[in-house]
Amino acid sequence: MIEKDVKTAQYNWGDLGNGFYKNPVLNADYSDPDIVRVNDDFYMVCSEFHYMGIPVLHSKDLVNWTIIGRVYDSLKHDPVYDTMSAYAKGSWAPAIKYHNGTFYVYFCTPDEGLYMSTAKNPAGPWTPVYEVERVTGWEDPCPFWDDDGNAYLGHSTVGAGPIIIHKLSADGKKLLDNGTIVYVGKIAEGTKIYKRNGYYYLVIPEGGVQTGWQTVLRSKSIYGPYEKKIVLQTGSTNINGPHQGSLIELESGESWFIHFQDVGTLGRVCHLQPVTWVNDWPLMGCDGEPVSIYRKPDVDTEYKRCLPQTSDEFNSSELGLQWQWNHNPVNDKWSLTEKPGYLSLEALYADNILKARNTLTQKLMGNNGEITVEMNIENMAPGQIAGLAFLAGREENWIGVVKEGDYSFIKTITGGTRTHGPRIGANTVWFRTVIDLDGNTEFYFSIDNDSFIQLGGPCKLQSGFWKGARIGLFSYNTIKDGGRVDFNWFRYEVH
Repeated sequence: MIEKDVKTAQYNWGDLGNGFYKNPVLNADYSDPDIVRVNDDFYMVCSEFHYMGIPVLHSKDLVNWTIIGRVYDSLKHDPVYDTMSAYAKGSWAPAIKYHNGTFYVYFCTPDEGLYMSTAKNPAGPWTPVYEVERVTGWEDPCPFWDDDGNAYLGHSTVGAGPIIIHKLSADGKKLLDNGTIVYVGKIAEGTKIYKRNGYYYLVIPEGGVQTGWQTVLRSKSIYGPYEKKIVLQTGSTNINGPHQGSLIELESGESWFIHFQDVGTLGRVCHLQPVTWVNDWPLMGCDGEPVSIYRKPDVDTEYKRCLPQTSDEFNSSELGLQWQWNHNPVNDKWSLTEKPGYLSLEALYADNILKARNTLTQKLMGNNGEITVEMNIENMAPGQIAGLAFLAGREENWIGVVKEGDYSFIKTITGGTRTHGPRIGANTVWFRTVIDLDGNTEFYFSIDNDSFIQLGGPCKLQSGFWKGARIGLFSYNTIKDGGRVDFNWFRYEVH
């Protein structure tokens, strides 16, 4: 199914290598995961909000995952995605389904509407994003094709509830009615629709991201009335808000549930829970509480363990799939060929880093690591700022070169405090950050890639706009458009 030649990014966290795994299986910000199984392959999508766009991950065992594609590279239906004004908007809680040989991904943007895209191969290409319904205030859609050929779409509304079911055209492109409210609960959202043994199941989170639980509703009719059961909650564990995810049935007959946990600065990490069916109810984890270590799913395929692949030498014709632009990219202002072997970022005018277009980001992987980049500054222009940054809510945390007139200076902002470093005369500078989300995360610079000097105080990292903190490469100009920097490589050592 994934024969397309793509530059993948592989992730392993939970595989213990002896037939067991530990949670989280994905220790990075993959919020609101949804998964579909096709034969012995599993494909996952997640929320990305204002970051472009929805990644598609592949696995053979639900533990080891590889990014293989992306549903879209930009959102064209509203100018806010071009003007850096869409923080916390964008794709909310997508759903992925496989029907009649085609993959479908649906998502809502909270202010614009309901959207979908299709593909024959989950690695792509995906069709241009299609607007199913122009509407405000919808979230978390899920399509469902029934055995009799009828199609439906469930969703909730911003503010979490109620759960609404619509009839959907067979091709998935049109809603056929105004919808029917089937459930009103306590912050009920994240609708996933399944059918098993004659029951329709709505698998939904309730109670809020940080403190909620997983609820399952069941009925003999898709419109209800629905019975209710809480099937996963914190209990005696320290796994807060274990909910919002995907129920998966294996060819072996086993059932599993992947959900997220909000861990603060890092974002929402993914856990894998075994599922036991008791009287046609899916009881998750161990007696309804999340597990920490468990045996791996019963699959036929041996899957090679892999460490997170996050570095990039920028010597390919494509960016690695771990990279995502902050808002829509300006494709004629960045290049991998302007200076071969480098990522070139031109500077567009902006007041600050939150308004800076041409900012390329990727997720942090776990709580500890070290990132080093090499940046060439010979083509910088007066007023330009470029370097290495954390995107962490509204806080500015970056280290970079600032061009003032004919001179270049190293400066940093950490926790809102600006620190001035030395003037530099060389054309190349190296930046480093040592990440410790449980302690201090700090910036360093070097002019010889040998001796690194710490600059500024501890970074103030936190989640924000529904996303965890992430790392980024940036370039903008506070005077006018102009200037360019070239990144030779980005190396991320995950601890």
